[in-house]
Amino acid sequence: MGSSNEQDEDHHERQQRKCLWVNGPVIIGAGPSGLAAAACLSQNQIPSLILEKSDCIASLWQYRTYDRLKLHLPKHFCELPLMGFPQNFPKYPSKDQFISYMESYASHFSIHPRFNQTVQSAEFDSVSGFWRVSTQDSDYISRWLVVATGENAEPVVPEILGIERFTRTVVHTSMYKSGSEFKNQRVLVVGCGNSGMEVSLDLCRQNAIPHMVVRNTVHVLPREMFGFSTFGIAMGLLKWLPLRLVDKILLLIANLTLGNTDQLGLRRPKTGPIELKNATGKTPVLDVGALSQIRSGKIKVMEGIKEITRNGAKFIDGQEKEFDSIILATGYRSNVPSWLKMCDCFSKDGMPKTPFPNGWKAENGLYTVGFTRRGLLGTASDAMKIANDVAEQWKDGKNCSNSYVIFLKESE
Repeated sequence: MGSSNEQDEDHHERQQRKCLWVNGPVIIGAGPSGLAAAACLSQNQIPSLILEKSDCIASLWQYRTYDRLKLHLPKHFCELPLMGFPQNFPKYPSKDQFISYMESYASHFSIHPRFNQTVQSAEFDSVSGFWRVSTQDSDYISRWLVVATGENAEPVVPEILGIERFTRTVVHTSMYKSGSEFKNQRVLVVGCGNSGMEVSLDLCRQNAIPHMVVRNTVHVLPREMFGFSTFGIAMGLLKWLPLRLVDKILLLIANLTLGNTDQLGLRRPKTGPIELKNATGKTPVLDVGALSQIRSGKIKVMEGIKEITRNGAKFIDGQEKEFDSIILATGYRSNVPSWLKMCDCFSKDGMPKTPFPNGWKAENGLYTVGFTRRGLLGTASDAMKIANDVAEQWKDGKNCSNSYVIFLKESE
């Protein structure tokens, strides 16, 4: 049992915090998912409030992406609901174009997130029937909570034996901007997903010598087949054919156009690319030029790291090499379990336990958007479903603003 001084301090701290009623859903995260949810709610004349830990919308895109990044899919597969890309944008918009699109989107729907609000906890009060979302200085009370922090909320930094001994630069791709910072260097790139491949390609263009670590199997597909988007072809075929047959067709064309990637050290998984993506979230690599650099020997493929040394790395095949820098292209993960309290709807890895297409709705007015493992198409679908569901309750008079006075008295 705490001392009276501690209790007095806790009481004083609670009194110092602002307690704010939100007449509509509280949305956590001002990335594409949060913006899409707010826009769809707005279309239904329902107010909402987005809480964002950073100082801008789409902070992952603004602060944690490399300069040469472009959308991997054609723009019509990456549109947010209710407003498409400008017609003059290219087929594959650049990072800056995508950011400008999201800023225009927020402006068009009059979305004004509350920035610099780091959510420390969100918890449902079963007595009052409200969610309490606590940030560093405020408590927000609402009938509904929309989790829109997404699958890529924080960088994954793996434990690699000996990495603390390395005396030179180690950086995650979330902090990587351009290969110009690594000009003429020998660079170890850990990871062979889309980021690892593109960073390696970017390094080649600056006369660096990237060594890309490929620990696991990976599907590499051409970004386009016969002049059409590979993803678009897959979506079209899936309307008529079983998923596994579509995977076989994609792999047949990929082998014809790209050749046998196994011979380059890029072994394909036994599960097909779309089935694997749906089951695990592991996205196939869409090749934009890295494969030709691997063939030419400019990007070296390494099998796996045994340990990091002071000046380089030892590999499981017995090789040992020196490096000037290490870049961790090891991806991102959800951070939901760190702040969503007393809720059994998410797994330990921060993903909804209910599988697609029903993971968007949980219990007690809790919703999730951007966790479908199906990119922005999945985000758009979730956002519209959430808005429609809240709208039904809104019509029934369940916005409960009159109950807030009772709640406040009980919580004091």
